[in-house]
Amino acid sequence: MITFNSSIEEINASSKGTLMETLGIEYICVEKGYVQAKMPVDKRTLQPMGLLHGGASLALAETIGSLGSVILVDTEKAEVRGSSLSANHVRAARTGFVIGEAKILHQGSKTHVWNIDIKNEEGKLISSCRLTNFIIEK
Repeated sequence: MITFNSSIEEINASSKGTLMETLGIEYICVEKGYVQAKMPVDKRTLQPMGLLHGGASLALAETIGSLGSVILVDTEKAEVRGSSLSANHVRAARTGFVIGEAKILHQGSKTHVWNIDIKNEEGKLISSCRLTNFIIEK
């Protein structure tokens, strides 16, 4: 079980056998209210026109925003479920990596709202996303 005290190595190991492993998502930094991860732009994440697939960007956004909520709650008492995810794709990516940065905007007892910006290796914005998570009592 992932908690705030989990190491980056433990968090990355938890991706084994999941969509995160399939897409090559790797966590870089996990802090209360902030999560950063990178994802390759390669055959796993491209659409047929050779551009980063918008769905891969959304998967990265939901992944890091959801992890951000998980580390903010007592997972013995609550679960995190995505409620709403939206994105504006503003630039294409064709190669390299994209880096997602999730920052919490609202941390309520029943909902969390995250802003997630996905940038290329040069720091140029690729997608800007907004994620709302439900916090559900077990």
